[in-house]
Formats: sequence, structure tokens, C-alpha cells
Amino acid sequence: MNKPYNILLYYCYSPIADPEAYREEHHLLCLELNMLGRIIVSNEGLNGTVSGLKADCEKYMQTMKSDPRFAKIDFKVDASEAHAFTKLHVRTKAEIVHSGLLHVDPNVRTGVHLSPKEFKDMKDREDVVVLDVRSDYEHSVGRFKNAVTLDIENFREFPEKVGELKEKYKDKKVLTYCTGGIKCEKASAFLLEQGFENVYQLHGGIIKYGMEAGGEDFEGKCYVFDNRVAVEVNRVNPTVVSECHVCGTKSDRMVNCANPVCNLHVPICEKCGWELDGACSAECKEHPEKRPYDGTGYYQKETNGYNPLKGFNRRKSSGVQQ
Repeated sequence: MNKPYNILLYYCYSPIADPEAYREEHHLLCLELNMLGRIIVSNEGLNGTVSGLKADCEKYMQTMKSDPRFAKIDFKVDASEAHAFTKLHVRTKAEIVHSGLLHVDPNVRTGVHLSPKEFKDMKDREDVVVLDVRSDYEHSVGRFKNAVTLDIENFREFPEKVGELKEKYKDKKVLTYCTGGIKCEKASAFLLEQGFENVYQLHGGIIKYGMEAGGEDFEGKCYVFDNRVAVEVNRVNPTVVSECHVCGTKSDRMVNCANPVCNLHVPICEKCGWELDGACSAECKEHPEKRPYDGTGYYQKETNGYNPLKGFNRRKSSGVQQ
């Protein structure tokens, strides 16, 4: 059965002269097309994950590509039964993905882009190391077989790990990958800046690899930043690599602890989920603010007071961002 909605994942490094003005223009476009999701606008470009009805998504992509600044956007499109978001947020920030590498421009220099097939053909060679540039909670639930992973809580910690990587892998061809490709743009550029000579990146990331190469040798699920939390990628040789936080059995069922003060985001098997009523521990189960558990471990953020037009009448000179 055809699913009526699409989920779009995309980014584009392309200069935007007035990010705040474009933020408002883009916000209005999303409202017109009934799109929901999260979009970051910066003077270096755009980064977004949005959902909408198929026809609305088609109009959205056509409108974006008709703008010369964003003609090169590579949309990753996935079918869905419903919206993957409940709100629309279009925000301006200093970077479209927070790295702290403000001086790095992927349009000037970045790693060689590999198609999913090229990545698949190279990844197991002896002179190659496959590097996951994502955060620990992302690669804990899924990563490429034999990939090097980093103990980082967020991407802005990546530069701190490069010295250690250089000691071990400076003579290797480094193949970087992430969810949709955006982190690799700056990660691979920074590796080149720091003296690595042969740096590549998986174009379109794990998502595109799953779509075009069947996801072969990607073990576990891919963490995503929408209501789905984690998605299947591998249709060739799937496996589960993550373990239940409570009992240690194999599980890729990502859950937010029902205690909102804790809110730990970890794999918890269905059995332990019900036994702890959605909590990650006995202590959290007894917490007075614990949320009701419905078996999913996903808790929708409150939408009370949500206004998609909030902030449109700001004074330009105030510098306030919504």
C-alpha cells in the first residue's frame, strides 16, 4: 500500500546573504505547503528534516531546486504513514550543524564524495579505515561493520579527537560517514586541514546507502532526528548490535526514560520496558514526575501554545531569534 506522506532529509552548503530574511521566507513556504519539521538557516546554507503529504513535498522540492542557491540539494526521500513531526521550527544559527569549525567551507575543500556503490566497493580494503563521525548515542544503535566510532556526546567534540585519529590512521584512506552526509562535509574538510591526505565521505550518508546499496554491512538501525527515532537500513544482512540498557539482551528498541528528569535515551527491550513502566531503572520508575508509559517509550513534546507564526513581527534591529 502506498504511504501518503514523505519525509525529506537534506542539506546544502550555499551562502545566504540575509539568513533572517530567508528564514521568514522559508517559514512561510512551509506553512503554505503544510510542512512540519526542523530547518536551520545560516549564512553558510540550509539543513532540514521535514514531512508532508507527497504532493506537498514535491512542490517543496521543486521550489527549493528552482532557487539557484539550492539547485544542488540532494533530497533523501522516505515514505511514511503520517507526519514525522508535530511542529514546524525554522531557525537561524551560526552553523547548519554545530561543529565550532566556522572557518571551514566545504565548498572550497572537502573529502571526495563517494556514491553508495563506490563506498561499498572501498570500505573493506586493507588500506582503508571507515570512520563514523556521529555521536555515541547514534552509533550505539547502529554502525557499519568494523567502523571506527568516537566517544563523543555531540559533533562539536569531533575536532578534539582528530589528533588521536591521526596517530592511528594517518597513512590510511579515511572513509567518513554520518546519517545524511552533512557532518562529513566539515569532518572530512577538517581532517584534510589537519594533515590527512586521502579523505572521502559517503555522499547522502547512511540513509542514501540504505536506499541505493541495500544497506549491506550496516549493523543495527540508523538513528534519525524525528518521531521514528531509529529506522531500518540493511535489507541484505541485517543484525542487531545494541543491547538493552536494563538486562543486556540484544535490542534496538530506542526508548526515552519515562522519568522526564532523567530522559535517558537508550535501547530497552519490550519486556524490561513493561516491567519498569517505561523507566530506565527502579529509581526512575518511582520518580513522582514519571510519565505514563504506552509501550513505545516515545513522549511527544507538549504543543500547548504552539503558534507557527510566532516571531514574524520581530523588530529587525533587535537581533532576537525565536
